Amino acid sequence: MKFKILFLHPYPTDQAPSQRFRFEQYYPIIKESKNLEFESFSFFSHQSWKKLYSMNVLQLTWITFIGFLKRFIHLYHSVGAHFVFIHRELTPIGPPIFEWILAKVFRKRIIYDFDDAIWLEDPVEKGTIKSKIKWKSKVAKICHWSWKVNVGNQFLADFAKLYNNNVSLIPSVVNTTCVHNPDLFSKPPSKTVTIGWTGTHSTLQYLHLILPTLQKLEKKNNIKILIIANREPFLPLRTIEFKSWKKETEIKDMLDLDIGIMPLTNDEWSKGKGGFKLVQYLSLGIPAVCSPVGINRVLIKNGETGYTCETTDQWLKALNYLIENEDERKKMGVK
Repeated sequence: MKFKILFLHPYPTDQAPSQRFRFEQYYPIIKESKNLEFESFSFFSHQSWKKLYSMNVLQLTWITFIGFLKRFIHLYHSVGAHFVFIHRELTPIGPPIFEWILAKVFRKRIIYDFDDAIWLEDPVEKGTIKSKIKWKSKVAKICHWSWKVNVGNQFLADFAKLYNNNVSLIPSVVNTTCVHNPDLFSKPPSKTVTIGWTGTHSTLQYLHLILPTLQKLEKKNNIKILIIANREPFLPLRTIEFKSWKKETEIKDMLDLDIGIMPLTNDEWSKGKGGFKLVQYLSLGIPAVCSPVGINRVLIKNGETGYTCETTDQWLKALNYLIENEDERKKMGVK
């Protein structure tokens, strides 16, 4: 007997880090299984996702309407599924109508997965209409209706356990054999130390937290600041270089970094972060400097694999040390 899994997610395949590393990287394993089969459907199409952040209100309304229509079709696909895997939510706005139908009408075993504190308001959107129509309260309801909940860290697990007894803490991980493997790439020698950051445009805001630190560092050191993202940042830095994120060059681009950074604000939203930037840095032998928030405290062994810093002085001291001590930098990277 074959068991069918229906994967329902917001974003098109191969685009969003949360999807790629929480379940998409396991698709080949499922395909090879004799007992499993799956289908995978997103709310946004590849075409609409590429243009999403440059659309006007009418265009956004239209693609959202199309997404809702597609979800009705996806309900049909769920009929023969033994498990329905839902990542984050089935619709970006509104109440959990489709989740309710799957759980209460179709009686499906839902595996609910999330790796951010998505029940909280994003500080950037707090109090806005956009935040209100996202219907944050639905996360608790979906947890309650689900057969199982998978989360990325303990902070998220503590929330999920308020509504569901079957909760698994499954951190986002990388493939250190076939993908995140520095041995597969050659790195040319350079006298310039590169401090870098990778992520999506929604988290670029955190770089402003250490902007004064980076400005001081570039005045006295031979450094380059490399940003790898899906949108170019506008930061007043003399040595900044931007690389557009591409899946094909993702690892090669990150290997240009000598030091990886992950600044965060110390709030409930940030405590829900999975620390995935740090996972990527460390898997490639890159020492990291980060804010001691949430899972970052667990991922970074202070003074061994990098540093956790709260104040500007701590950030300056840690980054200066790593810039000036190449041997120690490399030693930390491989621990």
